[in-house]
Amino acid sequence: MVELPIAAVDRIIRRVGGQRVSESAARELAEVLEEKGMEIAGEATTLAEHAGRKTVRDEDIRLAMRKRE
Repeated sequence: MVELPIAAVDRIIRRVGGQRVSESAARELAEVLEEKGMEIAGEATTLAEHAGRKTVRDEDIRLAMRKRE
């Protein structure tokens, strides 16, 4: 089950030039974004814990994204 709002994902697609967006396309992108977001969040959580923190910070997210490139 996707937690991201389909309308928000639809807007993302339209913002980059999509004129019409099917609901299935928006739903598929939402699933992909959620999957990648979970991977990045998991890595960021590990980084925060390694640094001795309970709070995940923006720099943890950025570093986790860079590690995935």
